[in-house]
Amino acid sequence: MTQTQTSPDRGRAALGPALELIHTGAAPTRSALTGALGVTRTTVGAITAELEALRLITVDARPVGAGRGRPSHRLEIDPQGPVVLAAQLHTDGFTLALAGLGGRLGQPLDLPLARLPRDTDPRVVLRTIADEAMRLLAASPRRCVGAGLAAPTPVTEPERLAVISACLGWPTGTPIGELWEEALRDAGLLLPPGVAPAVANDANLAALAEHRHGAGRGARNLLYVTAGHEGVGGALVVDGRLHTGSTGLALEIGQLTVDPDGLQCRCGRRGCLDVEAGPPALLTAYGLPANAPLAEVDAILAAARAGDRAARAAVDHVAVRLGHGIAAVVDILNPDRVVLGPFHSALLAGAPELLPETVAGRAHWGRFGCVPLRAAELAAPELAGAAELAWAPVLADPQLAATG
Repeated sequence: MTQTQTSPDRGRAALGPALELIHTGAAPTRSALTGALGVTRTTVGAITAELEALRLITVDARPVGAGRGRPSHRLEIDPQGPVVLAAQLHTDGFTLALAGLGGRLGQPLDLPLARLPRDTDPRVVLRTIADEAMRLLAASPRRCVGAGLAAPTPVTEPERLAVISACLGWPTGTPIGELWEEALRDAGLLLPPGVAPAVANDANLAALAEHRHGAGRGARNLLYVTAGHEGVGGALVVDGRLHTGSTGLALEIGQLTVDPDGLQCRCGRRGCLDVEAGPPALLTAYGLPANAPLAEVDAILAAARAGDRAARAAVDHVAVRLGHGIAAVVDILNPDRVVLGPFHSALLAGAPELLPETVAGRAHWGRFGCVPLRAAELAAPELAGAAELAWAPVLADPQLAATG
């Protein structure tokens, strides 16, 4: 009889799944990893030994108590192991960080718009980011085995084209993936053979990071809703994987109509979620210009929490429209959890009963189909998501780390 559970091939095939379980915190000990993989202790011993040899994890030599049964060895991410480069491009600058496994994001380096060239040519902008990234990498003794970029634009798959990048001043169809690779290559970044710099939409990446390391952990179908300087974005994680649709453009929820008589949207219609449930909408509801400084948004939210009636009315106005939009998406996707980005988390804190009640009252199944709303937990989910994107090849094939 073939012993598939302990064969070398089975152990090698399980390297990636094992590393992902440790990376997400789902297998903190060898006994937990044994149960999660459904293999023998001998096989898990071989797997963890190989991951340790690759400098990806450490195995505590002293077993720790695991309740009933024999003690087990604790598994940790190697603090001196390889890192990836995580980058996030904003409309007003960019942020860089080095990230280890386990969602361990190094100190982010925020570089304002002044550090970007006045020329908005995407090739020039991305090369500027790449040059700053190489300076960050040069200061670290750890090997770099990947690079990911979170971009404020939908990105098609597999072509990796920026579809709507007007906020960056770039033409529609900019080959952002190709230009990102070119910029890092010309700046001198060397990655393991077969590993290419990656790029994806920032909301999608934030959802992935929250699912693996934040408020979305344990959810099977996670809906993530967020708002940036311009517009409202959404993303869906199904069984641990991003659902991006046939060409990478799924869950662009900003064009949902939540108030037919509402504000004029850039798309030509009225009352889209983009203009009814983002920071500018709160400014407008409070009686300020939509382009007022974003610091005013924080001031309105703080005033609402302090009991200011006008501020509370503005928060409620936007929360209701956000609730209508979430209810529409919940009806279609039936997620088991909704995680809200920073601005919408603040709305939830300001309207802790109104927002959930609006979702339940508007959703087709009412409270039977109601899902919990949770505030995002990560300080920089888009940047953490860029790191997840960069780690993807190594999580699929940990032996790539040996050639970094």
